[in-house]
Amino acid sequence: FFFFFFFPILMSYVNRYIKNLKPSDLQLSLWGGDVVLSFFFFFFFVLEQELKLPFTFLSGHIHELRIHVPWTKLGSEPVVITINTMECILKLKDGIQDDHESCGSNSTNRSTTENTKSSIKLRRIQQAAPTDPDLPPGYVQSLIRRVVNNVNIVINNLILKYVEDDIVLSVNITSAECYTVGELWDRAFMDISATDLVLRKVINFSDCTVCLDKRNASGKIEFYQDPLLYKCSFRTRLHFTYDNLNSKMPSVIKIHTLVESLKLSITDQQLPMFIRIMQLGIALYYGEIGSFKEGEIEDPTCHNKDMLGNITGSEDETRIDMQYPTQYKGQELYSQQDEEQPQGWVSWAWSFVPAIVSYDDGEEDFVGNDPASTTHQQKAQALKDPIVSIGFYCTKATVTFKLTEMQAESSYYSPQKVKSKEVLCWEQEGTTVEALMMGEPFFDCQIGFVGCRAMCLKGIMGVKDFEENMNRSQTEACFFICGENLSTKGFTYLTNSLFDYRSPENNGTRAEFILDSTHHKETYTEIAGMQRFGAFYMDYLYTMENTSGKGSTNQQDFSSGKSEDLGTVQEKSTKSLVIGPLDFRLDSSAVHRILKMIVCALEHEYEPYSRLKSDIKDENETILNPEEVAFLEEYIPTRHTSVTLLKCTCTISMAEFNLLDHLLPVIMGEKNSSNFMNTTNFQSLRPLPSIRILVDKINVEHSVPMYAEQLVHVVSSLTQPSDNLLHYCYVHCYLKIFGFQAGLTSLDCSGSYCLPVPIIPSFSTALYGKLLKLPTYWTKRSQIAITEGIFELPNLTIQATRAQTLLLQAIYQSWSHLGSVSSSAVIEALINEVFLSIEIGCCYVAQVDLELLASNDPPTSTS
Repeated sequence: FFFFFFFPILMSYVNRYIKNLKPSDLQLSLWGGDVVLSFFFFFFFVLEQELKLPFTFLSGHIHELRIHVPWTKLGSEPVVITINTMECILKLKDGIQDDHESCGSNSTNRSTTENTKSSIKLRRIQQAAPTDPDLPPGYVQSLIRRVVNNVNIVINNLILKYVEDDIVLSVNITSAECYTVGELWDRAFMDISATDLVLRKVINFSDCTVCLDKRNASGKIEFYQDPLLYKCSFRTRLHFTYDNLNSKMPSVIKIHTLVESLKLSITDQQLPMFIRIMQLGIALYYGEIGSFKEGEIEDPTCHNKDMLGNITGSEDETRIDMQYPTQYKGQELYSQQDEEQPQGWVSWAWSFVPAIVSYDDGEEDFVGNDPASTTHQQKAQALKDPIVSIGFYCTKATVTFKLTEMQAESSYYSPQKVKSKEVLCWEQEGTTVEALMMGEPFFDCQIGFVGCRAMCLKGIMGVKDFEENMNRSQTEACFFICGENLSTKGFTYLTNSLFDYRSPENNGTRAEFILDSTHHKETYTEIAGMQRFGAFYMDYLYTMENTSGKGSTNQQDFSSGKSEDLGTVQEKSTKSLVIGPLDFRLDSSAVHRILKMIVCALEHEYEPYSRLKSDIKDENETILNPEEVAFLEEYIPTRHTSVTLLKCTCTISMAEFNLLDHLLPVIMGEKNSSNFMNTTNFQSLRPLPSIRILVDKINVEHSVPMYAEQLVHVVSSLTQPSDNLLHYCYVHCYLKIFGFQAGLTSLDCSGSYCLPVPIIPSFSTALYGKLLKLPTYWTKRSQIAITEGIFELPNLTIQATRAQTLLLQAIYQSWSHLGSVSSSAVIEALINEVFLSIEIGCCYVAQVDLELLASNDPPTSTS
């Protein structure tokens, strides 16, 4: 009975993705409990259409697929699916649909037809099966759930490749295994019970290697770069919480990944390609990349739906587009319809979350339930979005920047080889990336790390400043330090994660989530973030709130599509960044390494994914009546960003070598870096004079309208817009500096700095500026200011002796006047005069204090 029941279900899914599969062979193999399929092509484009991926599969095949089904112990042993050597190649959709993606392709039609036949056959088998009194109602459904919840998936040698322009990004995972676990996260055969409505899974990835190479015009890779990531292993824990046994979808989904050690390596040739990949992710997130060219319209019939039922239910049909504020929609202020706007990555990713966690695609029809009675239940469950928590945690991460150079072999016909040299290293401890979302109304992302530092390695551009024979200390090599280390901070970065033994999920309780914007801001403050991390903390919050009073955001139905709910949704977007106490040292070694990275990042010819729209005024002006204007003034969505730096120390040393004449022209686009000639002009100067700047706190706030183009188009058409509407048509920026002070110091041979000599005593200042968005819309109104700024400086004092001034001038000339650095003798004389006088003054003051204490007499005015 189990075989005849599961075989049509398996065929209905497998036959859609596997080419030239004979059902008779699969049936004979299943009778023995094992299925082995060798070297077959996989219909990845079917998966692409179902999930609506922004990528298209160029090719894909699986060398071997093994399915082990323990028929006699189906309720106690897991079904094991093993894939050996799976390889697929992807590229970004460019709007040109290939023949194999068209609606009229024979393979797609054949697959759809066979799916229909399998579905009909399955229904006939179920209807013809005799009724067994020993099988209670819902037993088959419970068995299906039990089997699916304990399926083990093993993938050996997974190869994924992404190609774009001259970029080839490949990911190779030696082994990946997914299995069900118990309460202690050890392998077990588990099922959801009435007492414990929880399902736990673990995914282990072994030896993950990521390569980033450049191909030539013919598509070949001439030489291979060092891997970005080499043989990294990590594990993922999945925690699903259900409301009841009959829930089709979890109410809470937690997916957390932990990496103990992450070692990244980036060469100068890989850096522009790596930035290109990062820009692709950002463009997908903001929906700046469309799947079709301009003028093309996607045919909805091209996406074949599952013949066993739409796995996402009716959610996609009833969900209204909440990408733009509803007050603009109701007044038709946009020049384009919502359907023409590109879909953001978050919306795309969220669209198939039910497909990942759902396991019963309409099995109600197979177990004898009435389809009409379950339709209302499916819609009711689809309206309630689950809470999804995604986390990435890394104990220690290292990023190394390398410079490459070509080396020819001894033979003339031998191929060239690439030699790389490490010049810069970034170390980071206790990294956390967490995202919490509940449908489209709520999204929050928090990023933080406990500590970090950056250091110089070996020589750069012909300057052997940190070679082995230089014997420079590690304190001089480290030019950036921020935060603490894990030995003193502890494992606070794992707080409330699935890897924290104190988390609610690891103690048998249900976790509580803050899904209210006001409560969220009160809980996740800057102080709380710095107490957890210490070096860096970022909180990005985006919410949609309903102000109609019909319910809170947590339980509000945003997909009902009711007309009376339009105009009551308010969007909010806030970003808060806090950087803890940091020490930044800008010397010759650090400055030239940073500038060299910038030069390497600019050496590419990639076209941007999104182009800035031309600032052209739309002649079709929109005229609003007074009621619509008053309604518009009630709420205008904005994006607010706040950046705070705490206890910042910056030390600018005299240039021991200066290569800015080679680097700056390349950064400014004046010449190519290929004309650069190596130099060895390096002099180690000790003591090394420096300028030290200390700031207690720096705060920057930036505010911009969320939909500037539509807002300015409406407000500029008004005869007398209010001050409130004009205020939101500007970009506002606030800069506040507290406790700024500067002084002179010097670095001795031991690598320590002496007591700074004050040049600028502590003071505070503030700056405010605003810039009008889309100035061409306001050409007829000269009275409206385009820019405006306010500068506030209560007091400022600069004090310096002649020797201090000359020393400041020498530091400036070492960076600005190339090749005309003052002699070491002059520098040493100035240092002695500046710092020796301070030491004598301090000794004199200390001596006077001791004399006053010894006499026990009150000090006089002369004293």
